[in-house]
Amino acid sequence: MENAFTINQLNLKYGEKKALDQITMDIPKNQITALIGPSGCGKSTLLRTLNRMNDLIDNVRIDGDIRYEEQDIFAKEYDVINLRTKVGMVFQKPNPFPMSIFDNIAYGPRCQGIKDRKVLQEIVERSLINAALYDEVKDRLKESAKELSGGQQQRLCIARAIAMEPDVILMDEPTSALDPIATAKIEDLILELKKKYTIVIVTHNMQQAARISDNTAFLLMGELIEYDKTDIIFSNPKETKTEEYITGRFG
Repeated sequence: MENAFTINQLNLKYGEKKALDQITMDIPKNQITALIGPSGCGKSTLLRTLNRMNDLIDNVRIDGDIRYEEQDIFAKEYDVINLRTKVGMVFQKPNPFPMSIFDNIAYGPRCQGIKDRKVLQEIVERSLINAALYDEVKDRLKESAKELSGGQQQRLCIARAIAMEPDVILMDEPTSALDPIATAKIEDLILELKKKYTIVIVTHNMQQAARISDNTAFLLMGELIEYDKTDIIFSNPKETKTEEYITGRFG
């Protein structure tokens, strides 16, 4: 199986605090990989190394190796802007820009120099269809994105990521601010998106990881305790700590 990312001996420190310790794992293409573990275990930090978002934090030191499509993303000559175009991000809290629904999705393509209204119209429509939002908003594209419900805002943020034509979508607890109905819609959408994209999702919801992911990585205090097919992690984990966590004995 082809990998989107190959991570080898990855360490990350915020000042003196070690957040990731010797992480080694492969992230397969066109699968959903879930990162689970208690708060502060390093799962969001690991997610953010994949598109070098941690570069934006002062006092961060990273060593080790992450290869995206077999290229070293920490190499001096590596194009970080291109990486962040190819590896999109959806955050925990929906964060639509204070502009219309249309302009939210057209924003990225416009930044890339696309000015043709017809082309932008096609991108917006396609992105909304792929994010399972088009039917709900097709008559409201000029309205403010802030007027959408929380679940719709999150699907808009997914549409905004899709508009950049990424290969990978990183999701940092994308449903934690949503109600169960909106959560179910996002989960259905994620399963649909897997056909076209590689997805890495941080979730504190174990049932969610079990429902939607192909692979699950369990982190604890910055270490990768266990990484395997999701059904194995949840039915027959090799590590005692994994079993204790997924059965609710700690965390």
